[in-house]
Amino acid sequence: MDFEGVSRRLSSLATRAPSPTILARLGLGLMVFAAGVHKLLDPLAWSVYVVDWLAPWLVISPVAFMLVNGVLEVGFGAAIVADRYTAFASAVAAVSLTATCLYLLLVFFLEAGLFGDVLARDIGLAGLAWAVLVQSLREDSREN
Repeated sequence: MDFEGVSRRLSSLATRAPSPTILARLGLGLMVFAAGVHKLLDPLAWSVYVVDWLAPWLVISPVAFMLVNGVLEVGFGAAIVADRYTAFASAVAAVSLTATCLYLLLVFFLEAGLFGDVLARDIGLAGLAWAVLVQSLREDSREN
């Protein structure tokens, strides 16, 4: 295989692609939006992430909890995609994903490795959310 030729073609494509900042923002925003839509369409599928010992701590049922989260995620995801209130929306996403990672880590250890696959994915998503937040704050400080 001609790795150098492939590398040159990919480099050529990269020069015409949107900036990494835009790609990160769109990726995060679309992920948050899609998760919210799916929570609204199938909250029961998401309620499995509420383990038995957590359910009593919620003030509403796990399904209702997912519906509320779905509405919020659709709004925050749309704001990130539209690049409106990006710092606030990405801050919410970053804090939420970090809290989710801490919860999943606790579940992973207390429940014999449960949700380890989701934890691994969400660690990356939390990092993406923090990167989008930091970039958004840097852009906001340059505008003022």
